[in-house]
Amino acid sequence: MTTLNASLPTLPAAPEYVQDGLFGNSCFGCGAWNQHGLNIKSVWEDEISICRFVPKSHHAAMPHDIVNGGIIAAVIDCHSVCTAIADAYRRAGRYAGDGERPLLWYATASLHVNYLKPTPLSMPFTVRSRVTEFDRRRTTLTAELRSDDGTLTCTGEVVAAQVSDRWAREAGYCGNGQIPGR
Repeated sequence: MTTLNASLPTLPAAPEYVQDGLFGNSCFGCGAWNQHGLNIKSVWEDEISICRFVPKSHHAAMPHDIVNGGIIAAVIDCHSVCTAIADAYRRAGRYAGDGERPLLWYATASLHVNYLKPTPLSMPFTVRSRVTEFDRRRTTLTAELRSDDGTLTCTGEVVAAQVSDRWAREAGYCGNGQIPGR
């Protein structure tokens, strides 16, 4: 794997949020086409990708004022995988959603979350992800989650693996074409 330290090319205009360029993405966490999902949004700022998330009351853990660990993991996971996708497009001199082939899709190969402190449900939180290593097929990212008061509550590491265009087929990966719940 290569450690990130090279400059990336300047790209033409792209969607403001990475997820808005991933046409047809119905993922629970990052899918702009999933009306029942978390609908996270990620933006680039220098070499860091940032996701600001506002938890809702139904994202609670057992204590009603703490964010559920699964929701936290989903936000870290999906934000980081979308960062890997956007990074792959930037390295190719493109942007996610440019309509060109091949599509550059990634999926979670591994996810590790360290829960350091409870994340309050009463305020938004921000996840910052950074690419630390990459090669032709995998990207490793680190993530930090901070509540709006600046408290570091979680860290994470995600390994995202490139997947084939089959991942984005209209008929679905398994080919049955059925979208659950519709």
